[in-house]
Amino acid sequence: MECRGVSHWFGSKRVLFDLNLKVLQGQFLSLVGPSGCGKSTLLRAIVGTHLPLRGEIVLFTGPDGGTAQVVRGPGRDRGIVYQHYSLFPFLNAQQNVAIGLMLDETTIPFRWLRFPTWRRMRREHLDLAAEFLRKVKLQDAMQLYPHEMSGGMRQRVAIAQALIMKPKIILLDEPFGALDEATREELQTMLLELYHENQQAKTRDESPPYTLLIVTHELNEAIYVGDRLVGFSQNWDWRSEGHTEFPGATVVYDKPSPVFHPNETKDVQQFADQRDEIRRIVFSPATVMNRTQHITYGTETSRPA
Repeated sequence: MECRGVSHWFGSKRVLFDLNLKVLQGQFLSLVGPSGCGKSTLLRAIVGTHLPLRGEIVLFTGPDGGTAQVVRGPGRDRGIVYQHYSLFPFLNAQQNVAIGLMLDETTIPFRWLRFPTWRRMRREHLDLAAEFLRKVKLQDAMQLYPHEMSGGMRQRVAIAQALIMKPKIILLDEPFGALDEATREELQTMLLELYHENQQAKTRDESPPYTLLIVTHELNEAIYVGDRLVGFSQNWDWRSEGHTEFPGATVVYDKPSPVFHPNETKDVQQFADQRDEIRRIVFSPATVMNRTQHITYGTETSRPA
């Protein structure tokens, strides 16, 4: 995926300015920044519900990724998981995960008029839903309804809902913000397991199955679950570019972050230097810099995903 010159505003309020970002297949990109800098606005632009007022979001599709497609609206090639779980209260976990396939592959007339075919498809959808629930460690909770599950379990179901559609890119918007620390760490480990699946696929010379962009306010989490860290900020030297008024937040930080194995012990001291750097560059109002000064990622020659 690639963001090309993306800018957005609401009336006189400038939010995003000239945002350029390339996400490669298999990357887990963490996105951080002060409140109001446009992180969620960018996710809505990528998912296609609120398109940018200037610039474009481009997805690269096809077997070799050689077909560029500009985002014009929502599509199943992008999945999103919000902080507040989008589960149907009248469906159990397995049915909640399977419903996306039902809505995508069938219609109400199809289910009525071709019931035997629909019954077979329904079994396949539920079997696949069970597979993804096992992937997120909910094999013993498939028949539970949302009101019978904890917050962490409901969020795992929401993630399985996104995974089962096999999107090109999965967007997570503060997915663990409402969870307790222990549950949050369990779900962080789950994301590392998905990243580890990517690494195993690469060793087999296969395309990595998961590309993920996560918005989070928790810096330790951002460094821990991602292999790349991007920071948005309103505090950049826009006057030096000839602007007479603030044009919006933009990317001021883009660097690799360390990669961890899901079985490794989490040691936040390993994050200290990068965490302090992000606080100084991205979050401190006292820091005003050229917006390209701390962008060291993006020199890859491989194609975007």
